[in-house]
Amino acid sequence: MPIEPTLPSDITAREAQVAVQALRGASQAVVRLEVDGSPEAAVVLPAQAFELLLRMLAHLANGDAVSIIPIHAEVTTQQAADVLNVSRPYLIKLLDGGKIGHRRVGSHRRVTLRDLLEFKRRDDAERRAILAELAAEAQALGFGYSP
Repeated sequence: MPIEPTLPSDITAREAQVAVQALRGASQAVVRLEVDGSPEAAVVLPAQAFELLLRMLAHLANGDAVSIIPIHAEVTTQQAADVLNVSRPYLIKLLDGGKIGHRRVGSHRRVTLRDLLEFKRRDDAERRAILAELAAEAQALGFGYSP
């Protein structure tokens, strides 16, 4: 279940900035965790988890809210539209057109984050291909554009 994001306090943002600066130079993902100033244990983080931790701390340091959502989580149509940065009615057209997998719960639609991110990946790839084609055409026509 997604956890609703909350804005970090100024203190949390400053602490996150210090943590980002300290961790950014780390050559390996070995972190000693302390809770309320008492050392507990050394923990080895997988590289991917370490990168996610750094990204999360960087967002907190900038005063941004952060939310962690498992890939199999289901989101509402409004949340899905927000992820894609499109209107909810446009998202509904994508769902009804079979572009994004979803299921119905009563009269409501639910979209898995996995299906949503897969659509976004495909859509972004299609946009890049079209842009490359247009750039090549513009260059061939002598418009002076080069990628």
